[in-house]
Amino acid sequence: MIEREKEIYRAQVTNKPQQVVEKIVEGKLDKFFSDTCLVDQIFVKDPDKKVKDIITEKVAKVGENIVVRRFVRYQLGETQPSEPKSC
Repeated sequence: MIEREKEIYRAQVTNKPQQVVEKIVEGKLDKFFSDTCLVDQIFVKDPDKKVKDIITEKVAKVGENIVVRRFVRYQLGETQPSEPKSC
């Protein structure tokens, strides 16, 4: 899936030097991860932190490992949440 996304991004950027294309592709890939991966998303209650940062803080505070087992994904414009996802 990642390679497919990279190919799409490379196709979007033409007539640029190869090293510039790779930087642009990496930037777009980072944006892709922040939109699709739960732990890379911005924490809704603190936009300066990502979900993985909050998990790390809670692990340090509690002293136990924390595992995300379920979550509900909401998308702007949806009236009901999609099915719960398992991690």
